[in-house]
Amino acid sequence: MKKRNLLITLTACLIAAMFVGCLKDKDLASEAATTPDQQETVAPFTSEVIPGQYLVVYQEGAITFNRGSARLPYAEVQSIMQEEVRATLQRNNINFAKVMFVYGSSIKGFALKDATAQEIEQLRRDEQIAYIEQDQTVSVMMGGPPGGGGGGGQTTPWGVTRVGGAIDGTNAGKAYIIDSGIDLDHPDLNVDVANSVTFLGGNSTPDDQNGHGTHVAGTVAAVDNTIGVVGVAAGATVVAVRVLDRRGSGSFSGVIAGVDYVGGVAGNNDAANMSLGGGVSTTLDNAVIAAAGGSGCNCPFVLAAGNESDDANNHSPARANGPNVYTVSAMNASDNWASFSNYGNPPVDYCAPGVSIPSLWKDGGYNTISGTSMAAPHVCGILLIGGITTDGTVKFDPDGNPDPIAHH
Repeated sequence: MKKRNLLITLTACLIAAMFVGCLKDKDLASEAATTPDQQETVAPFTSEVIPGQYLVVYQEGAITFNRGSARLPYAEVQSIMQEEVRATLQRNNINFAKVMFVYGSSIKGFALKDATAQEIEQLRRDEQIAYIEQDQTVSVMMGGPPGGGGGGGQTTPWGVTRVGGAIDGTNAGKAYIIDSGIDLDHPDLNVDVANSVTFLGGNSTPDDQNGHGTHVAGTVAAVDNTIGVVGVAAGATVVAVRVLDRRGSGSFSGVIAGVDYVGGVAGNNDAANMSLGGGVSTTLDNAVIAAAGGSGCNCPFVLAAGNESDDANNHSPARANGPNVYTVSAMNASDNWASFSNYGNPPVDYCAPGVSIPSLWKDGGYNTISGTSMAAPHVCGILLIGGITTDGTVKFDPDGNPDPIAHH
């Protein structure tokens, strides 16, 4: 079933596991003249099983919060879930030190590391446990330079123009960018550093060490000033939810932790962007659907369809389908289908610009790259500034059911 349109102002919200691979592209003029068969190849999302790591999900109703109709604060939910998980592991003789994450603001469950086959089998027999899924890695293979400063005056990327042009987003909600982090002091962004987080552990920070997340954030909300580029919701606040490392790698468990955070803190005027993906994960799909439509949060989630030239139903979280969940395919400047883009409707809701997209980069830089990772943030920006509509359909959609082109 198609996800419902937002015809009211939504403003905003937003694996490590997966991610749109992107390559530095040809110039815009040559790209606009290409046919679908001439598009450059963009690296697909990838994922591998992580030995000893598992996602454990509770039965519906096994854990309830005494909250009435109100949403409990994220920190309080985390505390409650830690105690519930501790009790679950204690009765199954499993060390609590093996817990990596607990989830309660989307799905209710937890992630384990260094778990033995015997321990997993014991948990499968626990009547409170619905299912257990093995964790997977995800990587984004990035091309192009490592950053560098921008020069000259401000320009409006073709993609921003195609979806209706930049709109003042300074009074809009926040965009939660679940990705490789954001360049926290980029001069062309308004970053909410205080609420930015990392789920990589160790000494990691929300600061982008890869570039991908900063590029996504720029398309959503680059500031309307005299430098660089301008975003769809120009000047809107962006929040870094870092789930990928400097190589663009992460895990489903870490990505779900990021989704759970957004589900716990985002407001009704916010939006979230997930320009990442990999193999199939029921747990990740369910977390996205729950966070987008959960009690106390009406925050749309925008998902990249993926870069495998494949049916998006074969990939998570692209295949997630529910209220406030939008999956986005990619096109070029001639409204032609980007040959790398995944397809299928459902789950794809809209097509948006994703070829040769100029935006921001880490270390105060700028870069031009391609992928459905670049298409999704156009839609995220639209949702921040109001309802989404369409302006035609993409040409050469391989599934024979042309996706509507996103517009504000």
